[in-house]
Amino acid sequence: MAELSISEVGRQAGLRPSAIRYYERVRILPPARRVSGQRRYQISTVYRLVVVRLAQQAGFTLDEIRRLWYGFGTQAPAFSRWRQLAGLKIADLDSRMNHLQRMKELIERLRTQCQCETLDQCGKALLDKNRQPPASTEISPRIHVLSRNRLRAGTAGSVDR
Repeated sequence: MAELSISEVGRQAGLRPSAIRYYERVRILPPARRVSGQRRYQISTVYRLVVVRLAQQAGFTLDEIRRLWYGFGTQAPAFSRWRQLAGLKIADLDSRMNHLQRMKELIERLRTQCQCETLDQCGKALLDKNRQPPASTEISPRIHVLSRNRLRAGTAGSVDR
């Protein structure tokens, strides 16, 4: 079987030679055989790179892609590998989408309900409402509308949505 140069592999897989060398360095690809100092590849390298590109387009990380090849027994069929990794990725994506939805809702409430004149007023209202600093970096999804009159009068009452 004829061996391919790095340029030919790149042309067929739609990648630059530097990307192929990078995939070797991070162990997505096994090291290439060398002939007179030049890398030589089998056609299977092109196939592997096509799968790598597809997996990246689907949002898989390089660690997940590496696991696709090396994280299963040698006899595990491709469909079994894909099903297991896809199930984990879908659960991760669902979690991220839920988090993004909560972020969107929080931002929407900020956009439509905040009446604060200053950021200090926002902070005071949130602190007064919660009566303690948040334990995590997440702020309660409730946004408080401060009455400008109450702030001017020195009371930081808030009204929930």
